[in-house]
Formats: sequence, structure tokens, C-alpha cells
Amino acid sequence: MIDLHCHILPGVDDGPPTLDETLALARAQVAAGVTRVLATPHVTWDIPTTSGQVADGVAHVNAALAEAGLPLEVLPGGEIAVTRVADLDDAELRALSLGGGPWLLVESPLTPSAAGFDNVLHHLQARGHRVVLAHPERCPAFIREPERLAALVHAGMLTSITAGALVGRFGGTVERYAHELVRDGLVHNVASDAHDTRRRPPGLREVLDQAGYGEHVDWWCDEVPAAILSGERIPHPPPAPLPQRRRRGLAGLLRRR
Repeated sequence: MIDLHCHILPGVDDGPPTLDETLALARAQVAAGVTRVLATPHVTWDIPTTSGQVADGVAHVNAALAEAGLPLEVLPGGEIAVTRVADLDDAELRALSLGGGPWLLVESPLTPSAAGFDNVLHHLQARGHRVVLAHPERCPAFIREPERLAALVHAGMLTSITAGALVGRFGGTVERYAHELVRDGLVHNVASDAHDTRRRPPGLREVLDQAGYGEHVDWWCDEVPAAILSGERIPHPPPAPLPQRRRRGLAGLLRRR
């Protein structure tokens, strides 16, 4: 499997603070059946990660993985805040793309207001970039106006939801909306968005089996991310699965990163 969204670089953002904790996260990924991980640190005004930092971090971690004998490859990327898009030139955006391919991982806003978000995304497309939306199921604007996300997908954007959202880790409202996105065929990838082995752990197949979507694992977690990395056409999806997990009651709408 390929985990398209993971905060695995040490000391860069709110992921593991040390290399030892990065290696612990890597061991958990390997145990879960993941062979490639995209390092997607936050690129925000508060955490102004650069492509150079990502490249250095990826090289450092891959060397440590090889020394530890862990069969995991880390590839460069970034989780780009929409508020940073206008500040980054095309060369920097390309350097922050997922695995050096044509797709950018753009963070869906976690704030109540997302004014202008759609226009920024369309402008990114006009600049020649392709957009994968990270955790749209946690975006209050999309929950409130689901037609906005549908329109973005119809405009050629992809979605990457967080596995834990499907089993209630971000509250009942987010869980229900995540299942609705699956039902409506608006989910192209499921990623861990793992930050560590405790608070935000990996475990894609286990969580998807728990949510009742085990038959969709290959498409979400292998075929689609492989096409994203290579720049090839996204493979045709299998029939939308029927969720087997019982819905929970209303809980917290969001948990911060």
C-alpha cells in the first residue's frame, strides 16, 4: 500500500519530534502493510516548511530506514495551506508535489469560513497544477455545503480522506459525512494522516476493514495513489461499497491537527 498523507519527518511540524519516533512510526506503517509513504508536512504561515527542508528530511529518513533494515520508502510532498498558495511560485509548488508528480496535496480548511477557497483551487489548476484535497470530510464549509466539494471534484480535483474519520475519530458529524462521500463516489484515496504511533497512528487496512470497506483498500490505497505519483490516468473506480459500520451520535465536529 501507499500512504499518500503522513507526517513522518522528524522535527519539521507537529509530527514526530525525533528520529527515534519517526522510526517507530515507520515500523507501524510496515506492520500495517505500507511500502511507500508520502512525507507531507504542513506548509502554512505558522509552519513555513520549504521544499528544501522536505528534501533534506526525506533523504535523512530514508538513510535511517535503510540502516534499520525497514522496507519502507519515503517520498517528498507537502500539505499546503490554501493561504500559502499565492505566496509560493510554481517552481516551489512543483517541488512540494506528491512524489515529484503533477499533483499537489492542498489542505481543506478546518476553520468555519472558507471564503475564496474554491477560486484559489481553480487558479491553481489554471497554473497547470492538479489538486488533491486533504481531509475534506473535516471541512466545515463542505459539511455545510456539500455541493461545493462535488463541484470541485467534477472540475477534476481528487479527494483524500483520513481513514480514522470513517470510524469516528473526529466525531460523529465528520464520520457521517465521510460515509456520505464514499456513498456518493467522491472519495478517491484514503490516507492515514498519521502523526505518531499513539495520538494519530497509521493502520489503513485495519481501519478500513473496521469501517466495512475492506474490498476497496486496493483502489483507495494502491491503485489511485500509484497513478497520482506517476501522473497517469486515475483508474476507474469499483462500485461504491455499502458501509457496514453503524453511525454514531453527534460528537465533536473537528479535532485540530
